Amino acid sequence: MKVLQGIALSLALGLVAGGAIAKEKAAKQYAVVNEEVGVPVFAYDITDRPYTVVGEVKAGVRKATVFSKEASQAKIYRELWERAEKLGADAVVNAKYGDSHVSAFSWGKTNATGTAVKFTAPAEVKSNPGS
Repeated sequence: MKVLQGIALSLALGLVAGGAIAKEKAAKQYAVVNEEVGVPVFAYDITDRPYTVVGEVKAGVRKATVFSKEASQAKIYRELWERAEKLGADAVVNAKYGDSHVSAFSWGKTNATGTAVKFTAPAEVKSNPGS
């Protein structure tokens, strides 16, 4: 009986912890969001707020089989965002991707690149008195 109670308690704690993790992911707020894809990745430059460049990010999305559909823009942008998020970026700008191509290791791979950026707070913006 005590074994069953221990198992039930372990399952209950696991469900609570899993729910907290899911809630944390759902509650995550981005500084800006591309509404079309749900992540802060943009095919253009953001000119309305200052930022510093964190680095270049690259991603590749593969098809599982020759019959699989091409990767969607949303999936490609999510892959770019995962890499930029690891660098501490707030967004990815100038994201570009091409057509998929067959390689020795996949039935079709789409490569993407972008620039990971971190927005600067208004206090961090350096004023230039000469301009």
